[in-house]
Amino acid sequence: MIRYQITDGAATVDEDRWLARLRRDVDFIQIRERDLNARQLARLVRKVLACVPGPRILVNDRADVAIACGAAGVHLRAGSVPPRLIRTLAPLIVTVACHSAADVARAEGANFAILAPVFTPLSKPGQTEPHGLEGLRRAARDAALPVIALGGITERNAAQCVEAGAVGVAGITLFSR
Repeated sequence: MIRYQITDGAATVDEDRWLARLRRDVDFIQIRERDLNARQLARLVRKVLACVPGPRILVNDRADVAIACGAAGVHLRAGSVPPRLIRTLAPLIVTVACHSAADVARAEGANFAILAPVFTPLSKPGQTEPHGLEGLRRAARDAALPVIALGGITERNAAQCVEAGAVGVAGITLFSR
């Protein structure tokens, strides 16, 4: 099962504590620090690459920063550039945020679709109607690429997501404990 940590956007609050929360036992870490400009983000990505061996580092929606820093890949937000365009720039791992089965279908060219929310998100409750396990099952079955489940994932329901067809689970709260 793929384990995919997403950062919490708090690197500017206390960088040392933020770095300490990064897991070395996950497959991917998506650096999702939206408040940073390109220079600050690049500095942080380089620091993570130097300090956190093991996980492949993905940069949120900034292929330029990922390429410049030597990160493994990029995570594209919904409505971002098509994954196949990123592939013309560099051999990056590409993940795409998907909020519906139609989004998963449009993620062609990516390595993984990140489907959210499967359950009510622990970090953002009440914002979006969850897909549930049946919605995840349909999306994974119909997808041309592997699907990773996100949103409300806990240690108790992670295995259910894999049983429903996800290749792994992603989370902010799940991996910050």
